[in-house]
Amino acid sequence: MDGPKWYALKVVSGQEQKVKSYLEAELVRKKLTNYVTQILIPVEQVYELRGGKRKTKERNFFPGYILMCAELLDGRVSYIIRSIPGALGFLSTRGWGSSKKPVPLRQTEVNRILGRIDEGVVNDTPLGSSFIVGEIVKVIAGPFSGFSGSIQEVFEERKKLNIAVKIFERNTPVELSYAQVEKLA
Repeated sequence: MDGPKWYALKVVSGQEQKVKSYLEAELVRKKLTNYVTQILIPVEQVYELRGGKRKTKERNFFPGYILMCAELLDGRVSYIIRSIPGALGFLSTRGWGSSKKPVPLRQTEVNRILGRIDEGVVNDTPLGSSFIVGEIVKVIAGPFSGFSGSIQEVFEERKKLNIAVKIFERNTPVELSYAQVEKLA
């Protein structure tokens, strides 16, 4: 037994949450929850301005797909998934043909997707290089890439910094993660 692997399940776009909840209920009903360790709908937080107010909403960044970490060796879980309304098949196969075995996602793809879902997990900063208020850093990623600024606040628990970046001759406060900045030597 190799253990559970990650698969991408194609579903009707817009019905991802419905398919996920139905799948979870069926797995509990059939007592097969130990074969499926995780079911995810890849979403990200998006900020938008409405009526002058900043609102947060979740946006699905892979519409029409659900990710699942499962063991599909004996076919019982695959059979349940086939019976769920709105499920169209696994990525890399066409339809539900009995001879078609789903191909798991590569670990590099899974890491990239999971990193995008939970941004706080990525920490490229070595343990010995903590940031200090007043220190000058260069922004290396994001919309302010190429700018430098001084650190105003350090949020160690969230791995974020509040930096004053000079834009149009004005200091503008910007919150960035540790991975988006580098120390100037």
